[in-house]
Amino acid sequence: MSKIRNLLLVAVLICVTSLAPIPAQASSVSYYGALHVRGAQLVDKNDHAVQLRGVSTHGIAWFPEYVNAKAVKSLKDTFHANVFRIACYTDEYGGYCNGGDKKSLEKTIDTGVKAAEKNDMYVIIDWHVLNEHPNPLDHKSAAKKFFKKMSKKYAKYDNVIYEICNEPNSGTSWSDIKKYAKAVIPVIRKNAPDSVVIVGTPTWSQDVDKAVQSPLTYKNVMYAFHFYAGTHHDDYRKKLTDAYKNGLPVFVSEFGTCDASGNGGFNKKESDTWIELLDSMNISYVNWSLCNKAETASIIKSSCKKTSGWKKSDLTKSGKWLYETLRKY
Repeated sequence: MSKIRNLLLVAVLICVTSLAPIPAQASSVSYYGALHVRGAQLVDKNDHAVQLRGVSTHGIAWFPEYVNAKAVKSLKDTFHANVFRIACYTDEYGGYCNGGDKKSLEKTIDTGVKAAEKNDMYVIIDWHVLNEHPNPLDHKSAAKKFFKKMSKKYAKYDNVIYEICNEPNSGTSWSDIKKYAKAVIPVIRKNAPDSVVIVGTPTWSQDVDKAVQSPLTYKNVMYAFHFYAGTHHDDYRKKLTDAYKNGLPVFVSEFGTCDASGNGGFNKKESDTWIELLDSMNISYVNWSLCNKAETASIIKSSCKKTSGWKKSDLTKSGKWLYETLRKY
């Protein structure tokens, strides 16, 4: 009898499993459609919760070769990523506002956006404010022109997300960021009225607690939270959790598996702890970075010259961890 009972149990499990097949495109643009924000959650066209998981480029002025259709296809097919972030630095050498070749940078962005569209993935156009002029107000006029051009060009693309200031820092206040956002978001809204916009927060996009006290009033806005697993631990996880519980829609548009410098040791334990937390709240995340720069955060070994079609042996410790992490879904 016990043998028959076990066989029946197996049969039931097979039947139950077969009743709920996972759609082949269950994490793609064609499945989710244009995204929007409801409460603290990113949701799809049917108001179902969505979690994007993917990879960011390094600065496209320095590593443009990784922004190509085959690379993006590799991220989708091999890593199972569903979002690709394109980091356009503003001020560092070759940046958009510091003598960089604007036409070339825009062409690289266009290549990335179209590659993401071709591969049924979401894409983030990132205005990468960082060290030279850490207050986004310093380049407000340039940002308005940039996002006017980008939002007009991609107005009909369901997969494009706009990140308007990567990591404000050096004492930049939430008040300053709000002033900047109130100048830039309406420019995007004229062309892409329903698009999702990610706004950076103070102190390298870590102070989401400041944003939750005085959020912007625009619809479909999310707030950036960045962490590096070797530097940011329980106190930062509490800050993120509290903001989410208080209704702030958070998007982890950049994180690393090492310390905040992009170097130091690979920290698997803390990286896993962070991902478990993000998954528990259905918060989207993007890993830094797709390149072969000789630093811990890079997912490609510095000895590897491939710009797509990577094997596991081509990956760094961070890259192998990301590969295993994303392929769980």
